[in-house]
Amino acid sequence: MKVLLVGSGGREHALAWALARSTRLSELHAAPGNPGIAGVARCHPVRADDPGALVPLATELGVDLVVVGPEGPLVAGLADELRHNGLAVFGPSRAAAQIEGSKAFAKAVLDDAAVPSARRLGEARAPCVVKADGLAAGKGVWVCRTAADVDAALGAARALGQPFHVEELLEGREVSLFALCDGTGVLPLPAAQDYKRIGDGDEGPNTGGMGSCSPSPLLEEAESDELVAAVMLPVLAELSRRGTPFTGCLFAGLMLTAGGPRVLEFNCRFGDPETQSLVPRLDGDLLAALAACAHGDLTGVALPGGGQAAVTVVLAGRGYPARNDAGTMISGIADAEASGALVFHAGTALHDGRLVTNGGRVLNVTGLGDTVAEARAAAYEAASCIDFAGVQFRRDIAYV
Repeated sequence: MKVLLVGSGGREHALAWALARSTRLSELHAAPGNPGIAGVARCHPVRADDPGALVPLATELGVDLVVVGPEGPLVAGLADELRHNGLAVFGPSRAAAQIEGSKAFAKAVLDDAAVPSARRLGEARAPCVVKADGLAAGKGVWVCRTAADVDAALGAARALGQPFHVEELLEGREVSLFALCDGTGVLPLPAAQDYKRIGDGDEGPNTGGMGSCSPSPLLEEAESDELVAAVMLPVLAELSRRGTPFTGCLFAGLMLTAGGPRVLEFNCRFGDPETQSLVPRLDGDLLAALAACAHGDLTGVALPGGGQAAVTVVLAGRGYPARNDAGTMISGIADAEASGALVFHAGTALHDGRLVTNGGRVLNVTGLGDTVAEARAAAYEAASCIDFAGVQFRRDIAYV
């Protein structure tokens, strides 16, 4: 199969790594890709948010499958454009992608599907959570425990220039659930756990994600499958009832509260950085599974989690999440990989043949082991080999 992977981040590098291992793959292309993805795929200088160039590229290449990584192009309708031109796509339609693109839409779907979630509040009063309605690169949620937090959150939300709403603050532990969907059925994937705040102990502002681990220490595999059945199948059925069947990766963020699991949000794609911990654990052919989704039939497909655990540590640039870093020389990746870890590029570029920073989250270092503790040790050992000026990373990933 010829495959075009759309995107340029750490999630897409992890997907490219997994797709490249398939015996069914004949050619792997990426648009635009990154220096890491270029090691396993041919990269094309076409932006992920440019359907006017992506559709002709996919047609010219004669690809059998397009895999769309980021949420932005999906919410904007890239999958529809590709399908209208006769191309098989792993990724939901614009209408179905509103499960992530609009918090108000997602709330309505959850209510109609009778899936428990946080209550919407009529006013912003601590404790509460302020949420931007649309996409905000993982930074559109503000947890408010004091009146000062509320004031700051409302100011930040208004600055985004999009609608927002206020929800009750749920207390508990957060877990990420993933399932591949063919429109009506699901293939559950192993659960993962991510760490969103910039600092150790979950201190500081939210980010796109500073690390992840899989399996999640909060859920047994059987519990994860039960939650997929209880949370995702009703949502899939409701989306189908509305005439917007979901095909792709459905991602639910859940809070495990004292009163039971409650949905925090739904996303329309693989998580980042959860994917970097998830795909190295999968036994089976990921390409075959994604193609089965794209063609609307997951019957007989299995992708069980392997015996190993995985932990991913995100190496971010100076000033992240307030700003990105560009042009800083990076060293030590070969040493990190020699230790046995996987290094996924997230925000890198080549400048005069040298690898440099080109984003906020720069690299994702994934360690594997028989236990989460062993995987964590492997990830941090490898991360210590990599250096660039201003590098920052959390030192408590997968400890809690």
